[in-house]
Order: sequence, then C-alpha cells, then structure tokens
Amino acid sequence: MTERNIRVEPIDRYAVEDQEVEIVERKGLGHPDSICDGIAESVSQALARTYLDRVGKVLHYNTDETQLVAGSAAPAFGGGEVIEPIYLLIVGRATKHYVDEDGTEYNIPTETVALRAARDYLGEYFPELEFGTDIVVDVKLGEGSGDLQEVFSEEGATVPMANDTSFGVGHAPLTETERIVLEAERRLNGPYAADNPAVGQDIKIMGKREGDHVDITVAVAIVDSYVEGMADYIDEVEGVREFVTDVANGITDRTVDVHVNTADDYDEGAIYLTTTGTSAEQGDDGSVGRGNRANGLITPNRSMSMEATSGKNPVNHIGKIYNLLSTEIAESVVSEVDGIRDLRIRLLSQIGRPIDEPHVADAHVVTADGVDVADIEDDVSAIVDRELADVTEITRRVIDGELTTF
Repeated sequence: MTERNIRVEPIDRYAVEDQEVEIVERKGLGHPDSICDGIAESVSQALARTYLDRVGKVLHYNTDETQLVAGSAAPAFGGGEVIEPIYLLIVGRATKHYVDEDGTEYNIPTETVALRAARDYLGEYFPELEFGTDIVVDVKLGEGSGDLQEVFSEEGATVPMANDTSFGVGHAPLTETERIVLEAERRLNGPYAADNPAVGQDIKIMGKREGDHVDITVAVAIVDSYVEGMADYIDEVEGVREFVTDVANGITDRTVDVHVNTADDYDEGAIYLTTTGTSAEQGDDGSVGRGNRANGLITPNRSMSMEATSGKNPVNHIGKIYNLLSTEIAESVVSEVDGIRDLRIRLLSQIGRPIDEPHVADAHVVTADGVDVADIEDDVSAIVDRELADVTEITRRVIDGELTTF
C-alpha cells in the first residue's frame, strides 16, 4: 500500500479471452444514445474553452443530461422525407455570471455556446441531417449547486477536489472480440462511409464469442437517397458484410461469421432504410450515458461504471475523469509490464478530496503462466502512482478533444 492507497492483487476470474462466452457491444456514432453523448461532449468542450478564453479558468458546469426525442420520417428509394423533426434537449448546469478577485464581472452566453457547438457537431458528422428542420435543438442550462461550485473552485488548490464520491473502471488489454467490434464501427463510420455514402451513421455492432467462434451482428442504417431500389440496398448490405469480415479476419484467427440487418425481410420489403442515416428519425429516443462506456464499448464480461462520461466537466467530475484515467492507467500498465493477460483498474474518489489521491486505487491482475502477482506488484503500483500524479493532464486532453468519451 502506498501514500495513494494503491493495491494490487489477483483477480477472481479467468481472463476474458479465456472465458467460454464473451459479449461485446458498440453503439455507433449515429445511434440516438451516441448522438446525445457526442453533442453533450461537444458542448462540454465548447463551454470549457469559452471559460478559459474569457476568465482564464474552467468554471463549474455539466451538460450530461442531454435527451433526444425521436421524430418520424417516410424513407423511400431515391429519397424520402422527414415528417416530424427529431427534438434534442441539452440539459445541465453552467456558470453564466462570474466575478473575479478584482471585481471584474463576466456574463457568459452559455446557451448560445451550446447551440453553436451542437450545430457544428451535427454539421460535421451528420451530412444528411439538416439542422433546424430535420433536427431541432433546445438548451436549458441552470445554475450549479452552490456547495459544488465551492468544491469545484477551491482557492489555492494545485489539484482539484473531487466533486463526488464515485468510482471509475478501466481494463486492458482489449480482447480480439472487443477490438473487432470497436474497430469495425469506427472504420465503417470513417473511411468506408466516406467512399459509400449510402451507409448511414447509425451503426450498432454486437459481438458474441463462443469458444473460438465469433459472430458479429451489424445493424446499419442505409440512406434512401443513395439507393434506387432493392438491388442497390442488397449490394450495400453485402458490402458492409464483406468489409466487416475483412476487419475481423485482420484481428483474429478464430472463425468469424458476420450478419448484417438480420431483421430485413426482402420479400415483404421490410428493410433498414432511412432518410437521415439514423433511427432517431423514426421512433428511437436517446439519452447520455445509456450507451458506450468511456472506452467506447459495452462489455458485460467486465466490471463497468454506470456513470455517464460525456458532458461532465473535465476538471473535477469523477464520473468523467476516473473512467478515462482508469482506462489510460490500464493501457499503460499492460504496455509497460510483461506477464499481464488481463487487468482491471478501479479508482474510487471521496468528495472534497484531491483527485490525485483516490480513496483507493485497485489493480486486479490475471498473470501469464509462470508469473506471480508479487513479481510485478511494484511495477504496477509505480505506474498507477505516476499516472495519478499526472491526473490533470486528462483535463487538458479532454478539452482539446484528444480523448473520446464514448
């Protein structure tokens, strides 16, 4: 045990890669929950940068309660239309009025900042979604709780004080199934979609591994204006299946089957056709924190925090900082210490305590054959200690957009 209360011990299970059944999910960029995550985080970054530009420090805020209410649409081959727009409400708390130690007053247009950030985010990632017509965005930002604002801006503190008694969880290394699910969605929503505009942003991937066989189920929204009929639609679905199969085969030697849009019924004409590229246009609502964890995955074989990461302030909100930091620590440990097959990091805070001094930092390890936890305990503890000492770097990287939160 160190001054930072770091503990290293064996984990009470097989490494996930050795378990007989593994389940992994990722809700892609255009899933309604992920839309909320993305906008909440873009607003968070915009507010943080505005505060830094105007008053020289990040003031108290959180935008992690953003909600999406689905609209309705009439997709059709060659191009349909949105009948009722998607409604998105940015909800949270933000400091709107601030007086510095010299008595200078600042009024920060927080809701205007939020609207601009949402508009810019949607414009960058959702080319088929017209802001103001296909999607309507509203903002309701109240003032923060006084006692939390005091904890937030503790005078003279070199390290921020935790705003909550909460915890974060991270793990490494990713299993092959986790890598397939994460990489497939990111590449589909990246270079593949750039070359295949019929592929919408709403891509959900579920991975299931039983022994050495991996099944990948993909739900991908197809944009109606880029397909003229059923043959075009089927070609797009088959293209996605082949692409994901190639991604998977580049990661694992296990056998892999890929299934795409399994609810389709071609005979009945029931297919996953959309006008905007997201199911939010037709009945699927969304909320921040209901989707991917901070590492971009939903992993029932792993311990997870239920905290929403996106939208929380990056200065002292443990629900954000410790989930990101625990993942960073886990990745650093497995890259620097040999003999680790599976690692879980848990960081617990105590409200009002410096964020670099967790109530406990808990490292659970599955070691390789011939390696005892005692052999690596000191090395693991040293890395955890080093990363905690540099915890404020997480804040900078989040504000600069270097870390993803979903």
